[in-house]
Formats: sequence, structure tokens, C-alpha cells
Amino acid sequence: MMMTHFLQRIEAIGNRLPHPTAIFAILCVGIAIISAISYLFGLHAVSPVNGDVIYAKNILSIEGLNHLLTSLVKNFVTFAPVGTVLVATLGLGIADHSGLLSTSLQALVKRTPSSLLVTSIVFCGVLSSLAADAGYVVLIPLAGLIFLRAGKHPIAGIAAAFAGVSGGYSANIVVGPLDAILAGISQESAQLIDSQYSVAITSNYYFLLASTALITIVASLVCLFVTQNQTQNIPFDAPSADHTQTDLASNQHDKDKKGLKAALAVTLALVVIILAGFVPESGFLRSSEGGIIESPFMRGIVVVVAFWAGLAGLAFGLASGRYQRAQDAITGMERHIATLSGYLVLMFFAAQFIALFSWSELGIIIAIAGATLLKAIQLPLPILLITFVFLAAFINLLIGSASAKWALLAPIFVPMLLLLGITPEATQMAFRIGDSTTNIITPLMPYFGVVIAFMQHYNQKLGAGTIIAVMLPYSIALFVSWLLLLLLWVLLDLPLGPGASAFIQN
Repeated sequence: MMMTHFLQRIEAIGNRLPHPTAIFAILCVGIAIISAISYLFGLHAVSPVNGDVIYAKNILSIEGLNHLLTSLVKNFVTFAPVGTVLVATLGLGIADHSGLLSTSLQALVKRTPSSLLVTSIVFCGVLSSLAADAGYVVLIPLAGLIFLRAGKHPIAGIAAAFAGVSGGYSANIVVGPLDAILAGISQESAQLIDSQYSVAITSNYYFLLASTALITIVASLVCLFVTQNQTQNIPFDAPSADHTQTDLASNQHDKDKKGLKAALAVTLALVVIILAGFVPESGFLRSSEGGIIESPFMRGIVVVVAFWAGLAGLAFGLASGRYQRAQDAITGMERHIATLSGYLVLMFFAAQFIALFSWSELGIIIAIAGATLLKAIQLPLPILLITFVFLAAFINLLIGSASAKWALLAPIFVPMLLLLGITPEATQMAFRIGDSTTNIITPLMPYFGVVIAFMQHYNQKLGAGTIIAVMLPYSIALFVSWLLLLLLWVLLDLPLGPGASAFIQN
């Protein structure tokens, strides 16, 4: 009861917050006013890098206004998360629109032995972040139906899928649009300190691979030993089957098998091409020195993923009959690009906020001051990193958008922790842990209401209190286990991704 009451209070506070886009518009105005005040009072800091004195610059001055007029468009079009996400969406849009992603998820879950039912649902949930909303609108209701047919409580199936889809949102076995968004914002923020610093979208890849396994195991154990017992006392109704729809689905199912085979053939062909470019020391996908980390393939991984998704999606659509002609793929790209309208508006204001924060020198001044304070406290770097995970988890209860939160936090914490010796890649990973694990217990998460509706399909009396109570064990277990994995990872000084360490190497 106390936890439910606390989360209800969080919901009330969060509902009073403006839209994330409005927050960044307000912050732009606020930064301009603060920069003027800081300039008048001569706010400054001494760079620990070269000893230069850095003074605050006034955005409301003639110089500042001229800068804004001449750089506003450039700030947006060169903002790192914008282009990469658009390119990735073009390919993934075809894969989703053609039905490849949702069909693959369903096939993987349905073909899994009953002994691995829970594990497969959670694992598919983690992978579903590549398919945008497919995890929420396809896998979660499907998990409830599969559990029902297996003689298990459907609410337990919905909870397990929700834990994988949303609680494990930041993990995956391949890079996707979220990696591009976060890495782009991290890079822009790190360049407040080091103009040459580059954050690759694969910078967290090794850790995320391990995280995918961890989340799958932990969430499966919670479902088996906690959720299934917890839901035993929740009554539910089994919805009646529509035989006509079942027959139609069966007919399409046979066609989809052909589509999956076609997509698999395209995938295997691309794998052969990639191996041909990687295996030889002089392979065309390696760098000029023959390396892999700085190779065109690694630097262009978003293009590779988009290209694969587009070709595989097109092959599936044509072979399954869901596409009547190749031009139908264009519709898929257009529809998914259209869904990014809100994202692009948000990124416009986020780009201006970060650019103004950088030009005014307030970002680096705050970072230096914060780093000096933290250095005086002398907390071990792993403890600082863990503290940031807690902060990100709490803020996630109030702001639903991962990109909005990171665009708000990164310009302050990435430079600050970088000055102390924590890499932007590690700070980004800490944020991702906090951002994911509390998704499933905050009513402010956009799909929270959708999950309630799926549960009410089996029991109309269920509400927010029930879903919070069911999901809280997942949230706690995922948070603690993921945090311990991060701590172990940094203590062993394992690379977070190709060429990415947790701490600055002296």
C-alpha cells in the first residue's frame, strides 16, 4: 500500500510536468536568461585541461543573437541523433510494415518448448525494441494468449512480456535506433570538454549482450517463482475464440512461412558478404590498417542494420503476399518516418538547448565546478557511476522519453564525470540501466495504460495498482542484478563495447 501510494504521488507530480518538447523550449529560454546573469556577474572556471580561464557568454547579447540566427538550422541538421535514426527507421520501417518483425516474434515464441516458454517470451521482449511498438502491441497480448493456452495465468504472461519489452528496453543483441540516439547525444555532450571525442553507437555493445542474457534469466526467474504464485488469486475470464479469424490466420500463416524463408535467405546472403569483407586481413570492410574497431563496417553499423532490415522486410513482404509489388516498401518507409514527427520536433529543441548550453560555456563551467566538488568528496569512481544509476531511475519515474531524459542529463553529467575520469560511454550505460528498470512501475510510461487494457481483457476490474504490484518484483530484481553486473564489469575493467572502456586510461 505504501509503495502504491508513493507511485500515485509520483504520477500526480509527473502529470503536472509540461510535454518534453515544451520542457526543452522552456530550458532554451532559461539558459538564455541565466547566461546573461552569469555574464554580468563574471561567472568563470579554470579549465583543468589547459589552465585557460573560461567565462560565461551572454546569449542575449548582440553576439549571442547573431550566433543563434546563423547556427539554429545547423544545430538541428548536424545534431548526431537525427540523421542516424532517420536512416535506421527507413530500413526497420519496411521490416515492421511488411510484418517481418511481428511474424518473427510470434513464430519464435510459438515454436519454443513449453519448458522454455517464459524464457522465450522475455527474450523476445528484449529483442522487440528493434521493432518500435511491436513488442507492446504484438508480443504482450500474444504472451497472455499463449499462457492461457498453456494452462497458465494470462496476467503472468503479460507481466513477463512487459518486463522484457520495457524493463529490458535498453538491452539487445544487435544495435538499433536507441543506440544511435543516445550515442549521438553523448558525443555532443562529451565535446563540451573534448571537441574531438567520438562516441560510437557500438560503445555499449559488449555490456548489452551480457545484459540481454541477464535480463532474460532474471525476469524468467521472477515470473516462475514470484509472478505465477502472485497471480494465482487473481480471477480471469477466457475470451471466446473467433473461428473465422483463426481460419484466416491459418491461411496467412502458410504464406508467412514462405516469407520467413525468403527473409532468411537474404540474411544469410548478407552474412556471407560481411564475412567475406571481414575474414581476410585485407577485407573490404576492414579499416585501411586492417583493423575492425575503426572499420567502415563498425562506423556504418546503422546503415548495415537498415540495409538488412529493408531487404529482408521486402523479401518477406513479396514472398508472403503482404506486398503486391516492391513499391509497397516505400509506403512502409513513409509511414514509419511519419511516426517520427514528434521525435523530430523534440530533437529540434533538444539540439538548440545543447548548442546554447555549449556556446554560453555554462555547460563546461558547471561540469568543472561539479567535478571539483565530487573530487573533493573523493568517492570511488564506481560509486559515482552507481549513484548516477539511482538518479536516472528516479527521473525515469517522472519523464517517459529516454531521448528527452538523456538530452537533459547528458550535457551536465557526461562532461562532469568525464573530468573525473569516467568515460561518456560508461555514463551512458549507467543511464540506460536506470532508465529501463523503472519503466514498468511508472504510470507515466506511455504504454502503461495499454498494458492495463491488455490485462483488463481477462479481468475488467484490474487497475494501475494491480499492474504496479505485479511488476514491482521485476523492477527491483532487474535494478539490483543489472547494477551488480555494471559494478562487476567496471571493477574487472572489461570493455563496454569495441574500443570503449569505463574509465579514462592514463
